[in-house]
Amino acid sequence: MTPTHDPSRVLIFDTTLRDGEQSPGATMSHAEKLEIAQMLDEMGVDIIEAGFPIASEGDFAAVSDIARQARNAVICGLARAQIPDIDRCWEAVRHARQPRIHTFIGTSPLHRAIPNLDMDQMADRIHQTVTHARNLCDNVQWSPMDATRTEHDYLCRVVEIAIKAGATTINIPDTVGYTAPRESAALIAMLLDRVPGADRVVFATHCHDDLGMATANSLAAVEAGARQIECTINGLGERAGNTALEEVVMALKVRHDIMPFTTGVDTRKIMGISRRVSQVSGFPVQFNKAIVGKNAFLHESGIHQDGVLKNVETFEIMRPADIGLNEANIAMGKHSGRAALRAKLADLGYELGDNQLKDVFVRFKALADRKKEVYDDDLVALVQDSAANTDSDFLQVRTLRVVCGGGEPATATLTMVVGDADRTVEMRGDGPVDAAFNCVNALFPHSATLQLYQVHAVTEGTDAQATVSVRLEEDGRIATGQAADTDTILASVKAYVGALNRLKVRREKTAPDSDTKSISMYSP
Repeated sequence: MTPTHDPSRVLIFDTTLRDGEQSPGATMSHAEKLEIAQMLDEMGVDIIEAGFPIASEGDFAAVSDIARQARNAVICGLARAQIPDIDRCWEAVRHARQPRIHTFIGTSPLHRAIPNLDMDQMADRIHQTVTHARNLCDNVQWSPMDATRTEHDYLCRVVEIAIKAGATTINIPDTVGYTAPRESAALIAMLLDRVPGADRVVFATHCHDDLGMATANSLAAVEAGARQIECTINGLGERAGNTALEEVVMALKVRHDIMPFTTGVDTRKIMGISRRVSQVSGFPVQFNKAIVGKNAFLHESGIHQDGVLKNVETFEIMRPADIGLNEANIAMGKHSGRAALRAKLADLGYELGDNQLKDVFVRFKALADRKKEVYDDDLVALVQDSAANTDSDFLQVRTLRVVCGGGEPATATLTMVVGDADRTVEMRGDGPVDAAFNCVNALFPHSATLQLYQVHAVTEGTDAQATVSVRLEEDGRIATGQAADTDTILASVKAYVGALNRLKVRREKTAPDSDTKSISMYSP
C-alpha cells in the first residue's frame, strides 16, 4: 500500500463514463457526461474514469472539461500502451486537481497475439509506456487486460515491471467475466505475496458480469487485499456489464461485520444518480435489480407483508432512505402545486431548472387529471420523457390518431415536426404500433432496423403510464429511446422518434476518420 492510503478504506473507481458508455446504444452527450461526472464527484466517488481521450474529439473534450470541473475526485483517462494515447490522455486530464493516467495492454495468450508481441517484447512495451506515463503524471494506473486468463508467472513478471516503472495502482481486470470469487481472491493474494514492491501500490479489481459474479468477485478481491473497486452505476458496461457501484458500496455498509472496510460514498445519493444514468443512457433498470430496482423494497407475499408490518427488519436488510428513497411520501395529485412538485422531485434525486420544471409541471397536471393517484415512478417517467423529447429535437411528435379493430388493418394518422416543418401522413399496418411506426418511416425515411421494442407499466391499474424502450441500429451505430404516457401507442412513437433523433445526432457527429469502435473493443 502507499503510505498515505488507509488500509481499511476501499477506493471507489467509477467508470460509467468510459466502460459504461461503451454499452451499445449508451452514448451520452457532452452535457450529460459533465452532469453525471458532477453527481459522481458530489457523492464521494474517489476516482472518475471520465473517458478514452484518444477515441474521438468528443471524448477528449468531455474528459478535459470534467477534469476542470471536478472538485474532489481524481480524474482519470484511459490510454492504450502507446505513446500517442498516453500523451493525448495527459493533455485531457492535466488540468484536474488530481489527474491520473490509466494505461493498459492485454497480457493473456489470446491478447498477446493481437499486436503479435512475444512475452519479452510485451514486457519491454509495458516498461516503456508506464515509464512515459509516470514522467508525465505522478498518479499512474496500469492494467494487464484479461489478467484472469494470463499465466501466473508472466502476470507476476509484468506487474513487477509496471511497479518498477512507476505505476501507483495495479488493476487486475477480469475482462471477460470468466473468474469466480475464490479464484479472484487467490489471484490478488498471490500477487501480493509474490511480486516485489506489491506492498507499495494499491491493487484494484475490475470485474465483468458475464457469469453474474462481478460483485462477488470484487468483494472477494477486497477481502484478499485489493483496495480499489472499479464499477459503474447500474452495472452498465460492455456485454453483461460491470460490478455495480451501488451493490459493492451497500454490501460494504450492510456487511461491515465481516468486511470492516469504509468508503467515502454518500449512499443517499445512489437512487438519484441511478435514475439519471438510466435516463441519459437509455438503459432501463430491471425491476429486480439489486439495491436500485423498482421491486428492491416491495413485498407481495402475505407472509412477507405481515412480517414487515410487525418489524421491517424481518425482511429488509436496509432502509429505502439509505439509498435516497423518501419514506415520508408527499401525496401528489391534481391539487398539488409547483413547490410540492419541486420538493418531491428533489427527494427523488432530480434538481430541475426552472424551464424543465415548468415543462414537467404541465405534464404532471395533465397526468393528474387522468389518474387518481400519481406515484413516484410516474414522476420519474415524466422527467425522463421531458428530457428525451424536447422542442429542440429535429423530429417532434405533434398529434397521433389510430383506428384499429373490427378485422380491418390498423390505420394511423401522424403529424410530426421534421426539421422546421409540420408534416402529416396516414399509413396502415399490422396493428396500431406498426401503423404508427410506418407513419414515422414515411415522414423520415431511414435505414435503421428495430432491434428492441419493450413496454412496461410504470405503476398498477388501467390508468397506468406505459414506459416504452426502443433500440435502433444503423450501420453499426446503436441508439435507444424511451418515453412514457398513459397512451401506449403515443409513448411508442415518442420512444421511436427519440431513438431516431439520437441516431441522427450520432451519425452527424461521427468523424470520417474516427477509429472509436476499434479502440473501444480493446479495453479492460
